[in-house]
Amino acid sequence: MCAVLDNIRSLYNVGSFFRSADAAGIERLYLCGITGAPAHEATLRTALRKTALGAEERVPFEHHWNAAAAVARLRLSGYHVSAIETGGESADLFDWKPEFPLAVIFGNEVGGVSQPLLDLCDTRVRIPMAGLKRSLNVSTAAGVVFYELLRKSRQGVQSPV
Repeated sequence: MCAVLDNIRSLYNVGSFFRSADAAGIERLYLCGITGAPAHEATLRTALRKTALGAEERVPFEHHWNAAAAVARLRLSGYHVSAIETGGESADLFDWKPEFPLAVIFGNEVGGVSQPLLDLCDTRVRIPMAGLKRSLNVSTAAGVVFYELLRKSRQGVQSPV
């Protein structure tokens, strides 16, 4: 399983993605658009490393300016593509039966997953919300999704590898 980060603005969020990806065994991160990468200038690396705590050195990543092209390549490689996105047509994370290999897309902190990427997705998945807020911080959402997918793979829903 891999994750696509679509224009994530905060380097602290990107660092948290690396840390959660390492913990949950995510095979690769695709950092797209304005999403900062560990290989970028030193000031970016410092902020990212504060939350990644070394995970940026263990989780493979690629940077792509064009997220749609990266996702299209994943689809051609056989990946099922799912956007983590709120909306009426989205499947509930806890009811969802993912197909593997899987690429999950997380969108910008304000705008969410861009429409061109949503158009490339096989499914949209939402995290159920019990409170007044209708969304989580994007890196928090990633941790929830990564661990739900890890739980499902351990229960034999499908193997992520």
